[in-house]
Parts: sequence; structure tokens; C-alpha cells
Amino acid sequence: MSIIRILGIDPGSRITGVGIIDSDGRHSKHVFSTCIRLGNAPFPERLGAIYRQLEEIIVEYQPQQMAIEDVFLAKNPASALKLGQARGAAICAAVMKNIPVSEYSAREIKLATVGKGNADKSQVQHMVKILLNLQGKIQADTADGLAIALSHAHTGALKARLEVAKRRY
Repeated sequence: MSIIRILGIDPGSRITGVGIIDSDGRHSKHVFSTCIRLGNAPFPERLGAIYRQLEEIIVEYQPQQMAIEDVFLAKNPASALKLGQARGAAICAAVMKNIPVSEYSAREIKLATVGKGNADKSQVQHMVKILLNLQGKIQADTADGLAIALSHAHTGALKARLEVAKRRY
């Protein structure tokens, strides 16, 4: 199997988690992770910062695919709208560099990473550290970005194996 570089994004209007892994679908290796901290700037400026910083990361690390968490229904509709706009800025950064984008629900990400669709943040952090052999403390948003990339690696590999199996029969 060939190795694919995957960019995982946990979008947020204040903090966006970013994780990059190399994966062959069975084994994954940590390449880079960070949080894009957006502070208290006006909202349009924060969206611009997400786009620009992700564009820089994409140019530097050259991911071949991107995975991003889908919008969930929030109790506050304004929060859901802002999250959707943050996702849009991140997706645009990838699309402008011709990187295919896949979207996953929080439940799908937790299920693929932890094995439980209702896992909490600490369980996700713990499994990301184990799966990527990371030492020390890892921030929740960074762990989420890496978990999204891992979910895509596992799901993408499974889809590819199913396609091969379909062709055989």
C-alpha cells in the first residue's frame, strides 16, 4: 500500500485543531500538529486567519487529502453558523490547492479512533497518543485534528479494500 499524507481539521471560531499524519491505512505516523489560535479579533479576520494559516501549512507539508469534522447541531444556532463559516474557510484553503476534502461526524470520528461513538475528549486524546506513539501531554484541539486524520486513514483504507473485494466477485 502507498503512504498518503492526510490533513485533519477540527474547525473552530476561536481555536482550530490541525493534525497531519502519513498513513498506509494500517499504520500511521505523526507528521505535524498545532492549534490555530484566533483570539478576539473581529470574526471576518479570524476566518481570514484560518484560511491563510492553513494555506501556509498546506504549502509546507503538502498533504494529499484533507478530512474535516462536520457541523453538529449546537444548542446555540449562532455558534453553529460560526462553526460552519470556520469550516468553509478551512475547506477553501484545501480546495484552492486541489486537495480533496472528506467530512466526518463527531460520532464517526470517535468510533473510528476510540471504538465508541460517545467517547469523551480525554478518551480521544488517550487513543491518539497510543495510535501515533506520542509522548507527553497533547491539547484537546490538536488531538481532535489528529483523530480526524486517523479516522480518514482508517475509513479510506476500508473503502479501498471493499472496492478491491467487489471487483473480485
